[in-house]
Amino acid sequence: MKILIAGNGKVGETIAAELSGEGYDLTLIDNDPHALSGILGRLDVMTVEGNCATMPTLIAAGVKDADLLIAATGSDEVNLLCCMTAHKLCPTLHTIARIRNPEYTEQAYAMRDEFALSMIFNPEHQTAIEIERLLKFPAFLGRDSFAKGRVEIVELKIEEDSKLCHRSLAEISSIVKCKILVCAVLRDGVCITPDGSFILEEGDRLFVTAPTDNLTALLKSLGIVTHRAKRVLLAGGGTISYYLAERLLKNRISVQILEKDEKRCLQLAELLPNADIIHGDAGERETLESERFADCDALVALTGLDEMNIILSLWGAGNGIPATITKLGRMENTALIDTLPVGSIVSPRKLCCNTIVRYVRAMQNQTGAALTIHTIADGQAEAVEFPIDKSALHCGEPLKKLKTKKNILVACITRGKDVEIPNGDSSFLVGDHVVVVVSGGEILHHFNDIFED
Repeated sequence: MKILIAGNGKVGETIAAELSGEGYDLTLIDNDPHALSGILGRLDVMTVEGNCATMPTLIAAGVKDADLLIAATGSDEVNLLCCMTAHKLCPTLHTIARIRNPEYTEQAYAMRDEFALSMIFNPEHQTAIEIERLLKFPAFLGRDSFAKGRVEIVELKIEEDSKLCHRSLAEISSIVKCKILVCAVLRDGVCITPDGSFILEEGDRLFVTAPTDNLTALLKSLGIVTHRAKRVLLAGGGTISYYLAERLLKNRISVQILEKDEKRCLQLAELLPNADIIHGDAGERETLESERFADCDALVALTGLDEMNIILSLWGAGNGIPATITKLGRMENTALIDTLPVGSIVSPRKLCCNTIVRYVRAMQNQTGAALTIHTIADGQAEAVEFPIDKSALHCGEPLKKLKTKKNILVACITRGKDVEIPNGDSSFLVGDHVVVVVSGGEILHHFNDIFED
């Protein structure tokens, strides 16, 4: 499959790295020659220098033979024009555009045909949704949803006083008193697919599959008490903060936004009249102490600098703020800060990358393609949801009799409204949805890829 990516910024480069690793034929377009030369040494891609919204540049990139165009420049207008121009040159082309401006969102969806858009993605909006979900259960470092929200894979860190510390996985069911499955453990930066004899240790990060209805029971059985956030501080007044504040205010949660740019403060005050907009520098201790920010229920660090976000979250943890969430825009290896109390980590570009990878795999496999894809364990594993159709092998056979590839785990089976955390006697049928966790670099394009035969 031939794919063009317009824009070699943070998002474009992340998408290119993921798709290049899966063996797709990629061409990157950007008008910055230095950005293009830098990526050539890291990825197996072709590059074209020029304006991606012009016909000559698109033709030079091979648009007439391409299957998909992903417009991910920093300008919504350029992305829309790029998709329209490319579709004119190749009417069979699939197009995906990044639209960030809230003023364009509804318009872009309403005019998808006119703009020749197959899909729209908005990293900032996706991040706001993810943060809102994390705030509902702040004890979890991460939450990934499957089966239309009925199943989740949640991330927990084993602390010294945890009931799970120094216990084997076989003992967990007697402790948590609800049906769960530990599908991966991250220890010292290495992803492990554990068996029942695996002993949990302090510092381990667990990735647990559970029905969404069991999450409260899981926390309660572990003695983790969480309270609904009533007052949330957003450090940084960018687009993510706007989307997130809008969602929190609808749920009657008090929102404070700390922003150092006076002009942006005035814009936010007009857009969010019910929020408390504060003009100040989050990097100054006096500012943080002057407004009693340490009394808030949750701190979300959303400035444009990763280093500042980490420092803010450390300040929040040091001042006893119950929940902290840290946005990382550029840092690749989050294992470097795993030992720091920065709470949950969200990455806008990784969230949107999952959405695009799912679309690309679905293009390649029209039947049985993944419905949902989430990377877990610092990118060392994937959790993939597949629909079971008539092409699926071994329907109705017990899982204990199946020969699956190494590092493959069937984590959940959903049948209608029923959710099953499977054991060896479980089986899947046509019409079910199955969540599979895979590690070790294996790529699952179709459900049948999990089997050795």
